[in-house]
Amino acid sequence: MATFVLVPGAWLGAWTWEDTARALRERGHTALPLTLTGLAEHADQGGLQTDLGTHIADITGFVERNDLREVTLVAHSYAAAPVTGAAGRLGDRLERVVYVDSAPFAAGMCMLDLMPPEAEDQLRQQVDASGDGWRLPMPPFEVLGLSSSLDGLDGGQRDVLRSRATPQPFGTFTQRLDGPAELGSDVDRVLVACHDFTGLLDAGVPMLAFLNQPPWRRFDLPTGHWPMLSAPAELAGVLDAAVS
Repeated sequence: MATFVLVPGAWLGAWTWEDTARALRERGHTALPLTLTGLAEHADQGGLQTDLGTHIADITGFVERNDLREVTLVAHSYAAAPVTGAAGRLGDRLERVVYVDSAPFAAGMCMLDLMPPEAEDQLRQQVDASGDGWRLPMPPFEVLGLSSSLDGLDGGQRDVLRSRATPQPFGTFTQRLDGPAELGSDVDRVLVACHDFTGLLDAGVPMLAFLNQPPWRRFDLPTGHWPMLSAPAELAGVLDAAVS
């Protein structure tokens, strides 16, 4: 049985993994959702100083404090950035990394690199205008849907996502990943591709081509960008298959 550390994406907390974690536990696994600094129940711990390094330290500290071994580290969306950083620091505690509708970051990358300049400018204006200069509120669904598939989210699930989301510390988007970002050769590498990444990978986007080749193992899940909400049991089934 595997030990999963489940790291949520931007604006989210451990709560978003509850149903998937429950389904994993029913299959006999250890499932440990993690809330990062400045988000959800840890919102009051965030501040101007909260950045990508903070979230990398959250993950490595959680694994080390709990003396976890043979860890399967799962990243959803934004969490790809801090999980990549943490994975390079966990040494022999790490057995596997799983990227859910996301991909590992290269050293020197930041979240804003994934956005066109006009989107970056808009985000910075939003942070200054309504985020006290350091927080990024979750955009409206009509904006999120331009870059991330909302497939599978019904009205109730969208309401939960909207009501429980907390502003993201913007330093986590602007700080660049400082190495090491390379995994040991013995670390298992898994991609769970939902509609967003399935489209990108099948289109042959050059910078993602490596994810279709060994040592990466790809599992497709036919749902939108938030599978832990739109298809939690199915996501648990894919994660179970990935460690079997």
